[in-house]
Amino acid sequence: MSRPVPKPGILEIAPYTPGKTPVIEPGRKTYKLSANETPLGPSPRAKEVYAQAVANLEDYPEGTSKVLREAIGRTFGLDPARIVCGAGSDEILNLLAHVYLGPGDEAISTTHGFLVYPIATSANGATNIVAQETEFTCDVDAILAVVSPRTKLVWLANPNNPTGTYLPFDEIKRLRAGLPEHVLLVLDAAYSDYVSRNDYEIGVEMVATTENTVMTQTFSKIHGLAALRVGWMFGPAHIIDAVNRIRGPFNVSAPAMLAAAAAIEDHEHVQMSRDFTEKWRNWVTEEISKLGIKVTPSVANFILMHFPTTPGKTAADADAFLTRRGLVLRAVTNYGLPNSLRMTIGTEEANRVAVETLREFVAQP
Repeated sequence: MSRPVPKPGILEIAPYTPGKTPVIEPGRKTYKLSANETPLGPSPRAKEVYAQAVANLEDYPEGTSKVLREAIGRTFGLDPARIVCGAGSDEILNLLAHVYLGPGDEAISTTHGFLVYPIATSANGATNIVAQETEFTCDVDAILAVVSPRTKLVWLANPNNPTGTYLPFDEIKRLRAGLPEHVLLVLDAAYSDYVSRNDYEIGVEMVATTENTVMTQTFSKIHGLAALRVGWMFGPAHIIDAVNRIRGPFNVSAPAMLAAAAAIEDHEHVQMSRDFTEKWRNWVTEEISKLGIKVTPSVANFILMHFPTTPGKTAADADAFLTRRGLVLRAVTNYGLPNSLRMTIGTEEANRVAVETLREFVAQP
């Protein structure tokens, strides 16, 4: 029997796998610390605007996300005409791959980079080239070493998920200077709102001063709008024009657009979320390190813990122990980290319970 056949390479792509559905011991309270969601939720202003939008659900949204682009422009001092919005930054990453990659091309990602990168690359017939990281951190020299005449795009999450590490702006500039001019550098800044380092820059300056760099952002993290799927990109006019030519005309819903515009301008809520995360990230890192569990220093809203290969003490053992007690963390084997677990910074209660449960795990014979 004949049937439609996907184009070559599609069925060779490993699908993106979200967090597991846990099996918890009866009577246990569940703490979901696997999806990098904010424990503080979205801005009250965003929720109010979203609720008001139900009065007009019969209307199509404005097709260019004008209200949201203008709000982003006011917040960052950017030209709204050089911003494009999408259904999460994932959609924008896929649009970029669709515009700039094809059969015979190569795109570079790093060892533990976001899994959407190789998926978007392969879906467009291009080849994903992996640059090795150093100490779970992107390595500029390693990226430049694998550039070839076929390289068309470099994916770089800064900070990176799932490691929580980052590259300072001087290293980003060195990377851009070392890449050929025709290579597009994509700076994925999904976790940038959590960074408080003086040597970090979100990517705005790089985009503003080059013709071959874009920066993407999301409303799913510090703004707490993960369920609404809203992201955005700042880029050169010629790249924005190319992406808009294939972007769906109503890709961001009106309620999502209005809620995101309210969220990004609630600076007090953003700062509260940033301060809360930094306080508890530092506390969790210190307390877990005291248990003898290695933690990679993070600037994001999660930490990456590393476990030994000793039977009974592995990451898989810890994951099972935590899960039974209601703590859902993220196994990162599909990121090439079989001996590690990623933990989102949660509420004060969740953070304290996680540390105490890990203490129990470490203490068991």
